[in-house]
Amino acid sequence: MNIPENLRYSKEHEWVRIEGDEAYIGITDFAQSELGELVYIEIDTVGQTVERDEVFGTVEAVKTTSELFMPVTGEIIEFNPSLDEADGDNPGLINEDPYGDGWIIKVKIADMSHYDELMDAAAYAELIG
Repeated sequence: MNIPENLRYSKEHEWVRIEGDEAYIGITDFAQSELGELVYIEIDTVGQTVERDEVFGTVEAVKTTSELFMPVTGEIIEFNPSLDEADGDNPGLINEDPYGDGWIIKVKIADMSHYDELMDAAAYAELIG
């Protein structure tokens, strides 16, 4: 199971990568493998500030739909255009490259302490066993 050391993780299986004053958020390799082939991503919260632990969208796999939970409070400034039905519409990128091209949203973090409270790679590895 791929668990990059440079990311932070939530108990709901989202990851966060900080770049400057913005953060990229996606779902973990573990989460995408549990869900199976992803067929649709819905994010209707771009431009909104979403509180930590609130739902910011959904991922739809062949057999199930799962909610996405915000790991940090912040304003969602971008939905990955490669995943967006209006642009690239390739949700399979999450299955292929969950930590790279398969990022889901870009966020302006409101409170960096939320990032600091997320799990490091070792703690996340322990969570998923």
